[in-house]
Amino acid sequence: MSEKVTGKAFDFKIFKRLMIYVKHYRLEFSFSIASVLLLAGLATVRPVLLRLIVDDYILSKNTQQLLNFSLIMLGVLLLEVVFQFLFIFYTNWLGQHIIKDIRTQLFDKVLKFKMHYYNKTPVGKLVTRVVSDIETIASVFGQGLFAIISDLLQVLVVVVIMMFMNWRLGLIVIVVLPIMVYATKIFQIKIKSTFQDVRNQVANLNSFVQERISGMKIVQLFTREKIEYAKFLEINEKHKKAHIKTIWYYSIFFPIVEILSSITLGVIVWYGGLAAAIDGGASFGTITSFIMMTSMVFRPLRQIADKFNTLQMGMVAAERVFVVLDEDAEEVDAGIVEAKDLKGNINFEDVYFRYIKDEPVLRGISFQVNQGETVAVVGATGAGKSTIINLLSRFYTINSGSINIDDVNINEFTLFSLRNQISVVLQDVFLFSDSILNNITLNNPAIGLDEVKDAAKKIGIHDFIMSLPKNYHFNVKERGGMLSVGQRQLIAFLRAYVSKPAILILDEATSSIDAESEELIQKATNTITKNRTSIIIAHRLATIKKADKILVMEKGEIVEQGTHQQLLEQKGCYSKLYEIQFETV
Repeated sequence: MSEKVTGKAFDFKIFKRLMIYVKHYRLEFSFSIASVLLLAGLATVRPVLLRLIVDDYILSKNTQQLLNFSLIMLGVLLLEVVFQFLFIFYTNWLGQHIIKDIRTQLFDKVLKFKMHYYNKTPVGKLVTRVVSDIETIASVFGQGLFAIISDLLQVLVVVVIMMFMNWRLGLIVIVVLPIMVYATKIFQIKIKSTFQDVRNQVANLNSFVQERISGMKIVQLFTREKIEYAKFLEINEKHKKAHIKTIWYYSIFFPIVEILSSITLGVIVWYGGLAAAIDGGASFGTITSFIMMTSMVFRPLRQIADKFNTLQMGMVAAERVFVVLDEDAEEVDAGIVEAKDLKGNINFEDVYFRYIKDEPVLRGISFQVNQGETVAVVGATGAGKSTIINLLSRFYTINSGSINIDDVNINEFTLFSLRNQISVVLQDVFLFSDSILNNITLNNPAIGLDEVKDAAKKIGIHDFIMSLPKNYHFNVKERGGMLSVGQRQLIAFLRAYVSKPAILILDEATSSIDAESEELIQKATNTITKNRTSIIIAHRLATIKKADKILVMEKGEIVEQGTHQQLLEQKGCYSKLYEIQFETV
């Protein structure tokens, strides 16, 4: 995923793209804008009322009018509170609904990515995009966009009122404003790059921690604790420095704002006081209201910088999320044929494939699996056995040749219907942190508990499941950590069986289990492969003796094929593999 920064303090293209999501919430957006306008208008009523109260009623000691206008000012304040509440609520409501839509779109996109994308993308970084980056986008609407518009309108209206009330005092503020705006602009440009660095470091930290926690067993088995701790310290240090860099810019900018604000206020009091004392060029009410309005000009500018940074953080997060949304890594599904009631006749014809250019994995392999047959594939690691499974399930696209099921090219089938007809049991079984029942059915409402129990009895694992607390509702925890390797494998067999596939694939499903579990799995294998087209990738040759056909692969080519007995009689590669596994001392 690209980590490119636009370098702009405000990227209009990204902002425009974000605004597309607003179209579903036009009413709430319009209401938020109306609240912004009302707040800007109400904020300027108070200094006008204050000038009137001081000049006309306090100095003249008109207590009745003083009370009346004080109550009017109180009413204005109450209105401000009400609209401030509505403003905060609806802008944040809008932000949360928009990120909900973006998150839904992003996760839908992630579900459709090719396996190649996940092979090259760290999980931690992808999780950061889907979770924390999207949450940051909400601030664009909640604390960024509308708040900035409100502050800018307030500044504009207040400056106009200042000039109308006393243009000489107003000029003092206007002279300082360009300096403030320039300082704010520099601050915004500098801070965006630091925010991008912060997000990168957060993603790196998430990725590192996620991988080490997932692989903690390896870390501890190989006593890598000190080494990994040292790496963590290095990444954590970079994370800290990225944050400190943002603090550095904040610590420079905010004192500058305070100094400029204080100097401006001092000049207004000094010049206004002289004018009031010498020639009456400014009234006490005007000076008092100018003190309030000066704060109303400079405080929003200070806040605008802060809110603009919040907006930029959201923009940076949006930029990174859009990188994922723009990834051209989705599965291409041009198929129009529904794969229903497949017989399971498989035909590979002169198939070539490579993951990396100029490094072929399969070199013109051809073989056929007839309906109901069990075909085993054996060979050394890296021979291309598992690649056959990936290609049959269309996780990757072949470079040349063809793969047909029931005389139909698999590319002509819709992807969903094709994979719905194929069940795979992998060597490394993945179970979700959920009940055994949900891990078997994968929350398919068409598969009921009774059906699962019947299937479990047929393949011989019902008693094992019933021995667990809560039986079929036992939570296996993350990755099935509450079960042994063999037990997880049995659950995977049951998962494949209840889906009633036309084609079953077992990828080294017995390569890392004990003898007792292997016996149960061998029984399960015989049950679920009966009268079903099956492909078995195997290292243990004892488990495939009864296969209708055995393919022997070497360096991406099929070098031998035949039954177990036929291959032994050939005295070739298979015979040597068999002798190595079963030779006795």
